[in-house]
Amino acid sequence: MSTKASEIIKKSIRESSEAISKLDEKSIQEIAQKIIECYRNGGKVMFCGNGGSASQAQHLAAELVCKFRLKRRAYSALSLTTDTSILTAQSNDYSFDSIFERQVEAHGRKGDILVGLSTSGNSPNVVKAMELAKKLGVYTIGIIGNNRECNIAKIADKVLFIESSDTPRIQEAHITAGHIICDLVEKGMTHG
Repeated sequence: MSTKASEIIKKSIRESSEAISKLDEKSIQEIAQKIIECYRNGGKVMFCGNGGSASQAQHLAAELVCKFRLKRRAYSALSLTTDTSILTAQSNDYSFDSIFERQVEAHGRKGDILVGLSTSGNSPNVVKAMELAKKLGVYTIGIIGNNRECNIAKIADKVLFIESSDTPRIQEAHITAGHIICDLVEKGMTHG
């Protein structure tokens, strides 16, 4: 392996580790507790995001529906990023900015939770979904980068900031935080 490749690998690992090591433990605990309360009250959790965040939304919903570590009952979770017929019909007939908002309108009920993943914190379709969710009494959680002035930071009931401005590092910390939240939820629901 070339020295240049080795430097890139070491730098990427170092930067990823730094972003993950700065995850806010208190915010993660609060998010997990809110999800536990939602489930205990019969609610559901919806996830949305674009690109890499879309795949993370799908991933985290699967962890809650199927299992993370423990064999247990399924928890109600939806990824709003996965139904291609809804996504293409809504974006074709109306706008791409409304693809998640429309699904929140269909599925969101008071006491549910919407988790919006966005590296920039300004994804218009996630922002619009959060705005409608708040009107419907859906609790909103933003998992974003470090931009404290972004639209999601101004809207969400709770925000988990990732202390990085580099998209790959933010996404790596997003999935780590998401896994920790799923672990806490699962343990809290089955043992707490």
